[in-house]
Amino acid sequence: MTIDVLTLFPEMLQPFLTASIVGRAQQAGAATIRCTNFRDFAEDRHHSVDDRPFGGGPGMVLMCEPVFKAVDYVESQQEGRPTKILLTPQGERLTQPIAAELSREPWLVIVCGHYEGFDERIRTGIGAREISIGDFVLSGGESAATVLIDAIVRLIPGVLGDDSSAECDSFSNGLLEYPQYTRPRDFRGMEVPEVLLSGNHEAIAKWREEQSILRTADRRPDLLNRTGLIE
Repeated sequence: MTIDVLTLFPEMLQPFLTASIVGRAQQAGAATIRCTNFRDFAEDRHHSVDDRPFGGGPGMVLMCEPVFKAVDYVESQQEGRPTKILLTPQGERLTQPIAAELSREPWLVIVCGHYEGFDERIRTGIGAREISIGDFVLSGGESAATVLIDAIVRLIPGVLGDDSSAECDSFSNGLLEYPQYTRPRDFRGMEVPEVLLSGNHEAIAKWREEQSILRTADRRPDLLNRTGLIE
């Protein structure tokens, strides 16, 4: 998979992209992640990328020219057509199924906003899918890009070492994950449930399923409605 990130602040992304699972995925050749600064495509001597909004109002708005040119440049770097993503609070909410869907794409171009947002012609003109990581506002799209990349890259086959580990994650089956334990068996009077020590894999699987449903009912009952476990 190739991921191109268009951003005004590539230095914000570099430490994340070289560390942990995302860094290992790149070292293993499972993912190639490149950052492009659309300030490099500004036309004036000040490398301006934003301007005041027509009609007045606070803040500055990202201009069309540098963003469109950056997208055109990135698309010219390899054959094929990428799936383009615009990170914006107005986009569809990122979910585990969306992350799984995007993990199967061979090439993604992620556009990070900043300031007061994009000129609307960027939104309508580059043909991107709009995605939001939640109902809150960030200073820029770089933080959201790290969340999206992390959610996607870990689902690429082979990245986690054991692909089944992702299948047990919260939301992978529409429910929250069951409780997990490791050594010691007793810590400050808090003991590991006996069923997990029994060696009975059928009983363990049943307990985990029950605990997953109970935890979801307690913390996110809305998810149970979606799974059809309750009506």
